[in-house]
Amino acid sequence: MEPIKVDFSEGGKKKSVRSVLIPPEKAGLKIAINILVMLLTAGIAYYFMLPPMNPHDYKFYIYWLIVLGSYVASAFVTSGAFAKPEYVPYVKRRARIPVIIAGVIVLAVAVGYLVSCPFFRAKSFSRILSIENAEFGSTVSLIDSMSDFNNVPLIDESAAEALADKTLGDFAALDLESQFELLTEDSTQINFKGSPYRIYPLQYGDVFKWFLNSVTGKKYEGIPGYVKVNMNTQKAELVTGYDIKYSTAEHFGEYLERVLRFRYPTYIFGEISFEIDESGRPFWVVEHIKKTVGLLGGDDVQGIILVDAESGESQYFTADAIKAEGSEVAWIDQAYDANLLIQQYNYFGTYNGGFWNSIIGQSGVKKTSSGYSFLAIGDDVYLYTGVTSVTTDDSILGFFFINQRTKEAFFYNTTGATEMAAQKSAQGKVQDMGWKASFPILLNIDGEATYFTALKDDSNIVKSYAMVNVEQYNVVAIPEKQNTDLRSCLEVYIRGMSQLNPPVIIDFAFDSDSYTVPDDGEAPDESEFTTVSGVVTDIRSAVIGGTTYYYIELDNSGLYYYVAASVTNRVMLLNVGDKITVTTADKVQTGIADAKSIEIDGLAAPETPEESTDNGTAEEETEAATQP
Repeated sequence: MEPIKVDFSEGGKKKSVRSVLIPPEKAGLKIAINILVMLLTAGIAYYFMLPPMNPHDYKFYIYWLIVLGSYVASAFVTSGAFAKPEYVPYVKRRARIPVIIAGVIVLAVAVGYLVSCPFFRAKSFSRILSIENAEFGSTVSLIDSMSDFNNVPLIDESAAEALADKTLGDFAALDLESQFELLTEDSTQINFKGSPYRIYPLQYGDVFKWFLNSVTGKKYEGIPGYVKVNMNTQKAELVTGYDIKYSTAEHFGEYLERVLRFRYPTYIFGEISFEIDESGRPFWVVEHIKKTVGLLGGDDVQGIILVDAESGESQYFTADAIKAEGSEVAWIDQAYDANLLIQQYNYFGTYNGGFWNSIIGQSGVKKTSSGYSFLAIGDDVYLYTGVTSVTTDDSILGFFFINQRTKEAFFYNTTGATEMAAQKSAQGKVQDMGWKASFPILLNIDGEATYFTALKDDSNIVKSYAMVNVEQYNVVAIPEKQNTDLRSCLEVYIRGMSQLNPPVIIDFAFDSDSYTVPDDGEAPDESEFTTVSGVVTDIRSAVIGGTTYYYIELDNSGLYYYVAASVTNRVMLLNVGDKITVTTADKVQTGIADAKSIEIDGLAAPETPEESTDNGTAEEETEAATQP
């Protein structure tokens, strides 16, 4: 019997088995299955993720990591490596190429992020947007008559949405009640035929309603219209007669982004907005985004894709073509999304002095205030927002305006209250009513930057209005509760501005008739005075600067006459129905006029005792002179 030989030369160490590859049964077939799984994953992921085949977008890299990962996962499953660890070395060898490619992708994203981040490219970020300094009066249209308010949005987005929602009941006439909802995330504020409108696309209430009405053709193929709300007149209208087949709320082959991805496989899409042309025909406006800083940073609009919401036909327009004078798509109001423009301004305000200055020292660093709104200036819609320093949100440094079609940007330098501060001031004046103030709109009232806000109840119904002067934000004008219309708000605002020290003289035209708040200068010659007699139809009072003023309307004058109680305390005795005679020097027909004196019929003015010219005694004359 041979002796047993034991070799201890390896020190008892086990031999490595890492180099031993044990392929599973039918390895070739399983490799084919893995490839098939990867291809199926690629197709399904592309259909639902809709990534651009463009290395400037993060979704491109995520998509390929998912595809490569599907091959590795399938290899582990088909080989049975989870149950039989001896197959793991084989699977690792087969997955080596996908893993290496995935590693390269991760490295590319990391490098792309570094070369595109503000730490290295702060100046490039600050130059995405070009801004010019401008005078307030040359940027915001002057309001000097009531007719100028015809293009001012008197309600905000939430109030417009509440009005739009009520119109959906009109679908009952089409036997489609309870089928649709507002697609609020794609609504757009536009300038339509000279008035501010908010346009709302619609969507089916749920997928079952979509299937029954759209797929089966029970009622309509698509969505039979949209809602438009006039933000000045506050009139909401359901517009039918359009069969909208393509939208962001559709499914499968009519889902808008899917349609565009198959047509433009390399394009990076930005925001999608819903607009109508001058005839009312609905379109989708889709941003084509380019990266301007490094590989992955600095979003900007390279052009737009205009899609007919009914037919799905699309046209491409470059940013320069949209801006060109006489452009066929000059009716488009939002080629640049509001959030993108706010981001670009914050890049400018934050990194204009370099990256380290944005953290240490922060000289000249500024940012937009919390919130923004829109103004119609000319034929275009401008986004505007206040600008504050990074150290405080209590006051503004100025206002940033930008055209959403041409990207022309302006900065108006001023100081005053932020929009939120003005909103809170107005809301505080009506807290007993429980009304809420909307985000303010910036107006130019005779050169005075003025916040204008609607006061709403809990149902988003506008109950009144308020005005707050931007620089002199202690001037908060809210009409008296018995008369809450826009004209009354203006009149209260003008009276408040006239009391400033030094006084601000506002020459405001009511219905094109001049009204000038009198100053403390030399009084007019008495030969210029005129008298007006009539019956009192309304009396109001207000305490301004510690003085009580009375505002009196006559039945035949068409305006209010105001006088201080310190000028004639007899005005406190007036009642509606009294006949009075007013002396004034103001040459106006409507609005407010300054009353120099008021005489009340049947209430004689005090007289100085004179020598008797009749048979009465001196004592009788003296007594008569002291009677009212």
